[in-house]
Amino acid sequence: MSIFYFIAFLSILFSVLVISAKNPVHSILYLIITFFTFTVQYILLNAQFLAVVNFIVYMGAILVLFLYTLMLINLNKDSEPVKSNMVKFAAVLGGGCLFVVIMGSLKSLGVSQPVLLKNPDLGLVKNLGKILFNEFLLPFEISSLLLLSAMVGAVLLATKDPKTTT
Repeated sequence: MSIFYFIAFLSILFSVLVISAKNPVHSILYLIITFFTFTVQYILLNAQFLAVVNFIVYMGAILVLFLYTLMLINLNKDSEPVKSNMVKFAAVLGGGCLFVVIMGSLKSLGVSQPVLLKNPDLGLVKNLGKILFNEFLLPFEISSLLLLSAMVGAVLLATKDPKTTT
């Protein structure tokens, strides 16, 4: 259980570093480490499917997209617009709401009992595969055909028609 608390501490630490980093590239790199700590927590909680989805979707796709987007935009301090007082007020209000929520959650710290699962195989990928390929085989195959047709449509839209380029 001490490993879980250490990983939870690292998650909180890197989350704070995401918010407080001055360089946006460093912020995204801290976010990658934060999502990695979430993946480790999912594995410790015996939720392998969530760990794999978190690793592939968030760390592999979305954060790489964030990194490429940051590399493509111009981040000059000279071209940054000055923020109005309304935006500053909204930021203070949002921070105050976050502070109230954190204080409310810290007030009930240690009161609740830990959740004990009756079935220890609850989050395994093997069980998900059995259900997915037995009970939900037809919707799974239909969704795969929809994704295939969307991919073919995207390729057809992206290619140029040689007849129209005259």
